[in-house]
Amino acid sequence: MEECCSLSFALREARKSCLFDVQDELARCTRQQRRLCGELHSEEFPQLFWTPATRKCVMNVITIEDYKSTYWPKLDSAIDQLLTQSPGDYIPISYEQIYSCVYKCVCQQHSEQMYSDLIKKITNHLERVSKELQASPPDLYIERFNIALGQYMGALQSIVPLFIYMNKFYIETKLNRDLKDDLIKLFTEHVAEKHIYNLMPLLLEAQSTPFQITPSTMANIVKGLYTLRPEWVQMAPALFSKFIPNILPPAVESELQEYAAQDQKLQRELMQNGFTRGDQSRKRAGEELTYNGSSGCASSRGYR
Repeated sequence: MEECCSLSFALREARKSCLFDVQDELARCTRQQRRLCGELHSEEFPQLFWTPATRKCVMNVITIEDYKSTYWPKLDSAIDQLLTQSPGDYIPISYEQIYSCVYKCVCQQHSEQMYSDLIKKITNHLERVSKELQASPPDLYIERFNIALGQYMGALQSIVPLFIYMNKFYIETKLNRDLKDDLIKLFTEHVAEKHIYNLMPLLLEAQSTPFQITPSTMANIVKGLYTLRPEWVQMAPALFSKFIPNILPPAVESELQEYAAQDQKLQRELMQNGFTRGDQSRKRAGEELTYNGSSGCASSRGYR
């Protein structure tokens, strides 16, 4: 009996020893494979000497050469189309393909290079936009700035979601920033700051001349400038207050006459530009209510 117990104990110990040996061997192979995968693309290990097992090991590895020759060109082309599209245009690109490219590049540790390429790409585009605005005549300057601002902000609505993985796992994590904020800052630095001192006098002149530009254009530009840099409110508080709430201090009773004078001036300007007050022979809404109310009271008294 004692011999049987001893034999059983010896067998269990042998199995444990074999199991540990196998686990150690697997761990060693895994470490070697990882080290091999990191060295396969070095100049000392040309692809000529790769074995089938080696090729399988690195089948999903994206090298920097792969990124530059295959992945970034796809992203570059898509960004070009998004930056130059007009509102309502159909862009023949595969958002799923672009999203997949970004995801794979992030997983293969190319986030830093991809972010650098994206910033450089958009910076070059904005510098071209700025030069085109500088060449615009004064009568087209405001409208073209509005188009450039709207086109860029519209493009960001597609570009930022496409690079969401890079934003989440690189920009927010390592740079402690946000991609949308960075791209808006690019427009501020390369376009808006260079044109604000030419644009603002034209906006003030257009404000003093009714219907020189459409109200929607004026609203888009003023709101856009406030989004880019709220401090620009100080350049024209009265202008910004027409489109941004709580810019000016609260109204006081002593200024009511001034407000009334401004409203009367606006009405005169509207009439000078062909806007009439309509048929004044008709009863006003308040009078109609008074008349109906009086009739109602009279009828109710008669009913009683």
